[in-house]
Amino acid sequence: MPDSNVRIRLASPDLGEEEWEAVRRVLRSGVLTNGAENEAFAQEFADRHQARFGVTFCTGTAALNAMLLAEGIGPGDEVIVPSMTFVATATSVCHVGATPVFADIDPRTFNLDPASVAARITQATRAVMTVHYAGQPGDLDGLARVCAEAGVPLLEDAAQAAGAEYRGRPVGAFGRSAMFSFTPAKNITTGEGGMVLTNDPGIAERLKLLRNHGQSGLYQHESLGYNWRLTEMQAAIGRVQLRKLDGILRRKQLVAGSLTRRLTGLPGLTTPHQAPDARGTWALYTCLLPGIRDHVLADLLDQGVEARIYFPPVHRQPVFAERDGGSGLAAALPVTEAVAQAMLSLPVHHRLTEAEVAEIADAVTVAVGRATASPNAPAQLMPVGAPADRRSHI
Repeated sequence: MPDSNVRIRLASPDLGEEEWEAVRRVLRSGVLTNGAENEAFAQEFADRHQARFGVTFCTGTAALNAMLLAEGIGPGDEVIVPSMTFVATATSVCHVGATPVFADIDPRTFNLDPASVAARITQATRAVMTVHYAGQPGDLDGLARVCAEAGVPLLEDAAQAAGAEYRGRPVGAFGRSAMFSFTPAKNITTGEGGMVLTNDPGIAERLKLLRNHGQSGLYQHESLGYNWRLTEMQAAIGRVQLRKLDGILRRKQLVAGSLTRRLTGLPGLTTPHQAPDARGTWALYTCLLPGIRDHVLADLLDQGVEARIYFPPVHRQPVFAERDGGSGLAAALPVTEAVAQAMLSLPVHHRLTEAEVAEIADAVTVAVGRATASPNAPAQLMPVGAPADRRSHI
């Protein structure tokens, strides 16, 4: 947790009287679950992302699990995922009994590299799950080609990407299904919560059964299911938040642009890359600071500016290190390893004032100056080339 001297936070949820009134309306109705708010939120969110069906879930992790189960993925199957992501992308694969296979990333966008994915496909591969890092879509055309050639579905972990676009189309309908998350650090929030979008009516129906004990009618249980329902109060908040999304994204674009203008050219720092065919959500503002990242992080916290490493690679987490048995994932994921040693995310939320943006940039400039002037000269970011041929899995 950040210490008490932090003045500028990484995230700031936009919650106000509209959300309070939405919750009051639900409480007055007496319908607290399985009601009209969930149905409306799901449809409105699906419409916003040009998908046919939306299914709400209590958490993004539950939504990931359901998305995999709806594909029939289970023991003996493999799902290709990035390691540069929150751990739930990979652990959800484990929860359904399958095996996550880690592929490497593009060194600029930090999203899955289609060539690395192609090198890891086997007869056991049942899906490829791409993550839109920081809300910026990766090479969806390249990944779609790889998946089509292999005959496996493309799934989207779009946890950070509500409102993102690729080649002018919203993410969420490029793969067979896509998961979105609504935790407080996301651009819109329901506290906890998730959503799966799909254009496949069969998948949508399976998702609904999985969410509610496999129940097709009152006490009619067609299949094994879970209690993964989102409450009506949360769905009502989500509907209000969705109406704010475009304004939040416009403001974050301005904040990110201002940060980039102020930080571009600072020796030792590389600002985030924006792919020309994608419009991200600026869920994160992640810079590269090879050799000096840890010094800069500590300095920023001392100055009262919250910063964080998003994300420590999943394959380095103890749960996967223990399963891996020392098979050499670091050697198989050279780009992930290099980026992980240099990345640092700065505040970019939509409530930042221009004065606060200037303060962040000034703090970074000071921290970088101190780090590069230290006796320990910064190392260069290790060269990143073609992904290794070795398959990376637990």
